[in-house]
Amino acid sequence: MKKIISIVILTTVVVGGLVLSFTQFDNDKIAGNKIETEAPKKAISKPHSAAEIQAAKKKWEASPDGVAFKKWGASPEGKKVLAAIAKISKSVKDYTDMEAVVTSLALPPGSRLGFGMMVKIDDEAYILSFGIEQPGENVLNLKNEFDLLRNLKVNDKIIIRSHNISKAPKYAYPILAGEYVEQEGEIIYKLTPRKGGC
Repeated sequence: MKKIISIVILTTVVVGGLVLSFTQFDNDKIAGNKIETEAPKKAISKPHSAAEIQAAKKKWEASPDGVAFKKWGASPEGKKVLAAIAKISKSVKDYTDMEAVVTSLALPPGSRLGFGMMVKIDDEAYILSFGIEQPGENVLNLKNEFDLLRNLKVNDKIIIRSHNISKAPKYAYPILAGEYVEQEGEIIYKLTPRKGGC
């Protein structure tokens, strides 16, 4: 009797195991077929048309931020910033040398532009911003990308090149992106592209 019970239990276990195996195989097969029949979805972004860009611009201009920005641009402070931008826009566009004098080693109070300084180009004041300092590749890498810039002093003459100049109502000066700085023929800073960036 014990042998019969053992055989029945053993048979049940073996058959149950086979049924589970086949069920799992069928589920995998079904899932596999489902995956194979679905085409991968690719995010295709088409460029915006001129009409879409114009519509987005008008929508932003009508927003509270857009209205405040336009009002600032018409104010004496805004006009002064726009005039300073116009003075160096060709040099920025062409990425050519601009002679500058360091006027302050700190940015205006409340600035959130990372490391930077104030400079004067053609008798106009500019914020020269280098952004947030990137950490070294390891903890023993003590060299900072801004070390040579930190050696500058007020009234030092430097050569700057930049591709970008911007404005914001929060700041009473145009913001010049620091991409290249030279002092007495020596490059003391050159922007290197970030890893994994564009």
